[in-house]
Amino acid sequence: MEQLLDNIVKENDIKNFYPDQYRQLAKEIRRTLIRGVSRTGGHLASNLGTVELTMALHIYLSFPEDKLIWDVGHQSYTHKLLTGRKDVFCSLRSFGGISGFPKIAENPADTFNTGHSSTSLSAAMGFAKARDLNGEDHKVVAVIGDGALSGGMAFEALNNAAELNTSMMIVLNDNKMSISSNVGGMANYLGKIRTNKSYNRLKEELENALDKIPNMGKAITEKLKRSKDSIKRLFVPGMLFEDMGLTYIGPVNGHNINELLTAFRSAEKKGEPVIVHVVTKKGKGYPQAENQPALFHGVDPFDFTDDDIVYHGKLLNGNKPVTYTDVFSDWIRNKAKYHEDITAISAAMPEGTGLGRFAEEYPERFFDVGIAEEHAVTFAAGLAAGGMRPIVCLYSTFLQRAYDQILHDVCIGNLPVVFIVDRSGLVGKDGETHQGIYDISFLSSIPNLTVLSPMDEEELKESLDYAITLGKPIVVRYPKGSVYSNPFTGRKPIEYGKAEILQEEKDIAVIGVGSMMKTVIEAAEDLREAGKKVSVINARFIKPFDKECIKQLCKNHHTVVTVEENVCTGSFGQQVQSFINGSVKKKIHTISFTLPDRFIEHGKTDELKEKYGLDTNSIVERILK
Repeated sequence: MEQLLDNIVKENDIKNFYPDQYRQLAKEIRRTLIRGVSRTGGHLASNLGTVELTMALHIYLSFPEDKLIWDVGHQSYTHKLLTGRKDVFCSLRSFGGISGFPKIAENPADTFNTGHSSTSLSAAMGFAKARDLNGEDHKVVAVIGDGALSGGMAFEALNNAAELNTSMMIVLNDNKMSISSNVGGMANYLGKIRTNKSYNRLKEELENALDKIPNMGKAITEKLKRSKDSIKRLFVPGMLFEDMGLTYIGPVNGHNINELLTAFRSAEKKGEPVIVHVVTKKGKGYPQAENQPALFHGVDPFDFTDDDIVYHGKLLNGNKPVTYTDVFSDWIRNKAKYHEDITAISAAMPEGTGLGRFAEEYPERFFDVGIAEEHAVTFAAGLAAGGMRPIVCLYSTFLQRAYDQILHDVCIGNLPVVFIVDRSGLVGKDGETHQGIYDISFLSSIPNLTVLSPMDEEELKESLDYAITLGKPIVVRYPKGSVYSNPFTGRKPIEYGKAEILQEEKDIAVIGVGSMMKTVIEAAEDLREAGKKVSVINARFIKPFDKECIKQLCKNHHTVVTVEENVCTGSFGQQVQSFINGSVKKKIHTISFTLPDRFIEHGKTDELKEKYGLDTNSIVERILK
């Protein structure tokens, strides 16, 4: 049976539909989203909530002439379907397939590459001014969620928007969520607007009545619009946006296409920056996702009964293996029982970073600062200076945003802040914007900072114990995924700046960093089977790394190998090579296994490791050559 969605083979095809077909098309899109994400995994709830909003934008805009910039971009799946990517949607987030985020290289309607939060307004303003300077007249629209609006960069852009005085539309997609529930003043402010529609009703009724007055009505209406609207302040406290010089329209039902189109056309007439406040429901149309939007924000593949898709969704892998995040979650809750000065900070991701249960058990010591990594770090610095033991929990890819604060506000003062860096290394299907393959490089450059990279579950616990007693800035980094239990017994306790020799022979020394130790141990076994004598070393400390250990290895090894999930420049391996070249008089052959200095695409982690030579076979073959 032919579906309406089958008739969309390229951008702008939705303009060929009649309004009475929109509801059926939205239903087909949701069914396609659920079916597709159930097979590949991905961001489900956010996309289900923006189906009608995306449809309305595609009806209103003409691609690729008009510019649509998505904030974060994980809600762009409907946009991909409406630009002719239905037939390749089954490859979503798969190796060699389409990305889960907007990608300019995929389609001309993907205006801007995105992946991190709170960037859309700045980019859209740049597009708008470039249009003006080039003498063009196309539309520019940014879509930003209420969660992303809590990010400092979004406020910086809002502060500048009115000053630029150019035509652009900011669609505020308000679903009360980022990944977890939104927190903070902006969330409370938007809540007041959502629940107080009296002003908008009064405004519409007043304007309609005045317009009917012969000869005078329209003039009076215009005068009222130009005057300071004191009536508005009786109904909507603060009026933040209009006080900043931005015209505000809303709130608008984000699941009513006619209402959305009316608001968009009204905004266009203003000829200035306009905020259209759209209220949507995350997970719309799929009860499981509506009831558990945080759980269905980003999901692994799941099962459903195709003939009753709405009611039979059930997450697969119910008995998931223990992850490093789980280990940290248990550890911090246990330690908090005995250390009342332990506090934990999340940037809008308490569940993802393992702090959800800590927040429930110790709400007075848990702080979710919203999507504000820079603030999180300097807030932690203040806590540390005030006598607390703050633990900042971030994904590696988001830690990048707070580099200045780590360096300037924590490390210059040598404050005892513990940074828990989750998702270090390759993360797989989220691709370029989310790979945690830079943290070794940028953290190693900061004085006073210690960086630990435990190899397995037990060493992670020991590293965390060590971190809270060090009394200085320290990072504990670990990968996404299930924990590893190494086969060696009699492990040495952690000693500052010291590596751990797990097996000592001669000729070839292989040093692994954190998540790569499993591969290193496997590679060493294969090398021994090939007749080579191999020592296996667990680096443990990336900064400071164990220079004395390196010197000793160079005495009875002709080859020193390092293996890590980080780009080459600034890597652990590059630091070791530099040290050997400058400090060891003996000729030593060095091999550094890293990722290339390029952005790594999406795909399963094992597929990416094989492609870039970080799998066991590639390591063994290169060493043997």
